[in-house]
Amino acid sequence: MKDKTIDYVLRTTWLAVNKMYNEEASQFDTTMATGFALLSIDPENGTPSTSLGPKMGMEATSLSRTLKTMQEKGLIIRKPNPEDGRGVLIFLTDFGREKRAYAKEKVLTFNETIKANVSSEALQHFYKVSEVINNMISNKQIYNQKEYILK
Repeated sequence: MKDKTIDYVLRTTWLAVNKMYNEEASQFDTTMATGFALLSIDPENGTPSTSLGPKMGMEATSLSRTLKTMQEKGLIIRKPNPEDGRGVLIFLTDFGREKRAYAKEKVLTFNETIKANVSSEALQHFYKVSEVINNMISNKQIYNQKEYILK
C-alpha cells in the first residue's frame, strides 16, 4: 500500500469496511445505513430528524429514504417535537432497540478485533491523521476554491 495515494487507501479501506458491514447486516435483512441510523438515534429520548443527517454525514434525500424504510420495518416511530411544532423526533421501537443491540455488537466486535491486531500507538497515529485530514477539508485547506474558478 506504500505506493498508493492517501485518498486511494482511504477509499478502498472504507469500501471494504462498508462491504463487510453490509454483508453482516444482510443476515438480519437490513443494511449498514440502517444500522448506523439505529446507533445514531438516542434510545431514551429520541433524536430530532434534522440532527440525524449531519450526525451521520448523510444527505437529506438518502436519510429520508433510510428513515422511511426503517419506519416500514417497524424499527422507528416519528413523533412531533414538543419543543418545536415544525420538527419531528425519531424514536426506536422495541424491535428497533433489539436491532440496535445487534448493530452495536457488530461495531464493538470490529473495534475490538482491530485493537487486538494494531498497536495502540499505531491506532493513535491513525486517529491523528484522520483528524488532520478532516480539519483540513473542513477548513478548505486542500483546495483553495478561488484558485479553480474558470475565467
